[in-house]
Amino acid sequence: MNEETKQTRPPVLESEDWWSCFIGWFILVIAIVGLNQVGDGKWAVNLLPAGPKIGKWTSDLAAAFPKGVATIGQTASMFIFMGVLTAIGGFFMKLDLKRYIPGFLVIFLLGYLSLIVGKQAFMSKWGISYVLFALVFGLIISNIFKVPEVLKVGGQTEFFIKIGLVCMGAGIFFGDILRGGFIGLVQAVFVATTVWFSTYWICRKFQVNERFSAIIASANAICGVSATIAAGGAIQGNKKEVSYMIAWVLVCAVVLILVMPPIAKWLELPNNWAGAWVGGVIDNTGAVVAAGGIIGGDAAYKVAALVKMSQNVLIGLAAFLMALWATMTLERKEKGSVERPPFMEIWYRFPKFVLGFIVASFIVSFFVEPVYGFKATKAVGSACKTYRNWMFALCFVSIGLETNFKELVSVGGGRPAIAYWISQTANAVWTLFVTWILWSGTFFTPVIPAD
Repeated sequence: MNEETKQTRPPVLESEDWWSCFIGWFILVIAIVGLNQVGDGKWAVNLLPAGPKIGKWTSDLAAAFPKGVATIGQTASMFIFMGVLTAIGGFFMKLDLKRYIPGFLVIFLLGYLSLIVGKQAFMSKWGISYVLFALVFGLIISNIFKVPEVLKVGGQTEFFIKIGLVCMGAGIFFGDILRGGFIGLVQAVFVATTVWFSTYWICRKFQVNERFSAIIASANAICGVSATIAAGGAIQGNKKEVSYMIAWVLVCAVVLILVMPPIAKWLELPNNWAGAWVGGVIDNTGAVVAAGGIIGGDAAYKVAALVKMSQNVLIGLAAFLMALWATMTLERKEKGSVERPPFMEIWYRFPKFVLGFIVASFIVSFFVEPVYGFKATKAVGSACKTYRNWMFALCFVSIGLETNFKELVSVGGGRPAIAYWISQTANAVWTLFVTWILWSGTFFTPVIPAD
């Protein structure tokens, strides 16, 4: 290990990755401690601020606030709780808190607005997710106006998304995968492996650099935004390239929602096959569920969600393998070095928020469910999902604030974008073939996951 690496590696209490773990785990622990049975086998989480309830609405905006005036208190409590947690981390990470706090308030309100717009009936039906609106709000500010300094400090893009990904781990239940059958995981592994290497090959043919190619391949093959962030952290990729890839994933998800369900109906695919197809191709969980709902039928919705959850399970393994590749092969080639770095360097490079994701998933799968039961586990996962959604909203506003739309289209001479769309098309064709084998019923009868 060279001296430069030692000097640039922050102590644990100054590490953004570790603070994302600490905050995500704290939210999970509070959710578990606050578990309370409310009768008839139902469970609730009492100690964790639940955040403002947002209802589905059409033209009457008041329907978005079913709790009425109480929404103000709920919003304030959510802002204070999230603000205090992130500010504590920010203090140790040496952020300028005098600018961070007002900046966080503005970004919080923009994120809240995106959650409200995402609940509009038409948007909700077509799976046009709140994260896309959060991105757009940020893009409008950054591409039309000059971004104020307080928003630059308040927009801690990676900090927010890493906390959200740790919270996301609390919603990955290994029991769900097993209850739904092993076939979803088989599809995820088989498709992800083939698509990753083929996407990487296509990107390299378009002269995209190796790190960016790996980021694009991970986004296309595994699970979009989450995999993009994990891959970027594992190989220490360019932050701008990570942000651009996230934006493309969101745009692509909207396109696929409009295209894939009609194609599935035109091909007369059975609901479970169609659900497995959209679940394996679309790279945004909300968009996957929406596409399954548009196809119609309980099986389409369930299988789509199962396949996407199975892909999410692969995040940790993929991050480890890419950290191994980057440390042992890629960086040695870039530096022209023949000296093999110590294996501990892989641990140092491994993105710790992915560890936070894995630990959260293990806690709910192997502690909460065996002790409290399935319904209690779902309550904990639902509570953590609320914070995941809020953190993602803050993150995507922040991404928009630091993204120039012209650069988004022209980065790398447009080659990365072209390579991504070609790879995504190939992904759709290949996944259709794989799901025909696994889900069509031609070769064996697939197991449809139960509620």
